[in-house]
Amino acid sequence: MSLFRKKDLAAMLAQAEDGGKGLKRTLGAGNLIALGVGAIIGAGLFVRTAAAAGQAAGPAVTLSFIVAAVGCAFAGLCYAEFAAMIPISGSAYAYSYVTMGETVAWIIGWALIMEYALGAATVSIAWSEYLNKLLGGRIPYEWSHSPFESFTDTLGVLHHGIMNAPALIILLLLTLLLIKGTQESAIVNAIIVFIKVAIVIIFIVLGWQFIRPENHTPYLIPANQPPVLDGAGKVIADYSGVFKHGWGGVLGGAAIVFFAFIGFDAVSTAAQEAKNPKRDMPIGILGSLVVCTILYILFGHVLTGVAPWTDFVDPLKGREASVAYAISTYMTGYGWLATAVTVAILAGFSSVILVMLMGQSRVFYSMANDGLLPKAFSDLHPKFRTPYKSNWILFVFVGAFAAFVPGSVAGDLTSFGTLFAFVLVSLGVWILRRKSPEMERPFKTPLVPLVPILGAIICLAMIYALDNQTLKVAFAWMALGLVVYFAYGRKHSKLN
Repeated sequence: MSLFRKKDLAAMLAQAEDGGKGLKRTLGAGNLIALGVGAIIGAGLFVRTAAAAGQAAGPAVTLSFIVAAVGCAFAGLCYAEFAAMIPISGSAYAYSYVTMGETVAWIIGWALIMEYALGAATVSIAWSEYLNKLLGGRIPYEWSHSPFESFTDTLGVLHHGIMNAPALIILLLLTLLLIKGTQESAIVNAIIVFIKVAIVIIFIVLGWQFIRPENHTPYLIPANQPPVLDGAGKVIADYSGVFKHGWGGVLGGAAIVFFAFIGFDAVSTAAQEAKNPKRDMPIGILGSLVVCTILYILFGHVLTGVAPWTDFVDPLKGREASVAYAISTYMTGYGWLATAVTVAILAGFSSVILVMLMGQSRVFYSMANDGLLPKAFSDLHPKFRTPYKSNWILFVFVGAFAAFVPGSVAGDLTSFGTLFAFVLVSLGVWILRRKSPEMERPFKTPLVPLVPILGAIICLAMIYALDNQTLKVAFAWMALGLVVYFAYGRKHSKLN
C-alpha cells in the first residue's frame, strides 16, 4: 500500500452531501466572518502591537501589520480556493488528503492539534489570569494556577497551585455551547465579537484626539537609537540588529505581529456547516482578514500616537498592560476605558477558545470519518447533530492541560502547527492546479504558482525563525503522531 494514497475528490464531496445525516448547514457569510474575527482578535491585538513597537518597529508598527497581512493573504487566498472547492470539515487535513496523500494528511491533522487544542488550552489559562485581574485578585492562587507553579507572598508564605479552576470552567461552558449547536455557538460568538470590536473602535475614536504628532516622529526607529537599560543598568532593548531599526525593524515587527493574525484558517473547518460554501467560504476567510487588518492598523496608529513607543520597551508597560497603561497615563478622564479593554481582552479570549474548540472537533470528525481515528470522534448527537463525543473527549484533553499544566509550556507550538498547515495548503493549491486543471473552482487563487510559492516560503521562514526548543518539541510531537498512524490509523483507514 502506498504511503501517499489519495482520497478521491468525488467521494469526498459525496460525503459532504450525505442526505442530511451529517453536520447541519446553518452558517451564512456573516457568521463565517464573525468566526474568523472571533478567532483572530484576541490578546494579539493588545499585546503584540506594543511588543512589536517597543522591540523593533516603533511607530511604524502600522507598516508591520501591513507586511504581516500580505503574508497571511497569500495563505488566505489558497485556503479560500480549497474551502470553496472542497466544502467539508477538516481544513488543511482534508485538502492534503486529496492533493498529497494520506500520510501527509495525517501529519497535518496531527499538527493541527498543536494549533487548535493546545491553542485553546493556552488561551483558557490566559483567560483565567485576566479574569483574576478584573476581579482584583480575589481568586485564590491555589485555585487559579497549576500544581507546577508556586510563589511567595509579601508575608513570606509559599503558595502552591492546585488546579486552574477558572480555565476549566470556561472550557466546560464553551464545550456545552458547542454541543448544543453550531448556530447557537455562532450567535454567541457574534455577540462576543461585537463587544470586543466595539471596545477596540471606542479606543481608536477616543484615543485619536490624544495623538501627539511628536510620538510619530521619527516614524522608523533610527539606526543610532541607543539601547534601553533597566534600573540595574541591564540592557532590555538593543536596536543595533538589522531587524531592530529602519525598514528592517518593520520586517522584524511583522514577524512579531504575524501571530496576531492566526485564526482565520479556523473558518475553513466550518465549511461543511456553511449554507452556501462555494460563495460564503472565500467571503468568510478573506473578509475576516480584511476587517482585522484595518482594525489592527488603526489601533497601532492610535496606540503609538497616544504613548511614545519607547514606553513599551518596559515589560510592565509593553506587554499585558500596554493599552491600559497608555489610557491611564495619557488619556485623562478615561480610566473606565482601561477596564473596558480588560473586558474586551476577556471577550477576545472567549471567542478564540470557542472557535479553536470548534475547529479541532471538526478536524477530529473528518479524521474519524476516514477511519484514521476511532469512530467515537465522528458520532453526531441525535438531536443537535454536532460531534458531541469528540467535544467531550477534547474537553478532557484540553481541560487537563489547562487545569494542571502551566501555560508557558505550550510556547510557540501553536504557531508551528499553524505555519505548517499554511505551507501545505499553499503547496496543495499548486499541486492540484497542475494535476486536475479541469476541476470546478468557484474561487480561484490569483497568480498561481507565484502566490502559493510565496505563501509557502514566507511561512517556512517563520518556522525557521522559531526557537530551537520549540522546533525540537514540535518534531517530537510529529514523531509520536507517526507512531499512532502506523499503529492504528493506517490499518483502519477506509482506503483499505
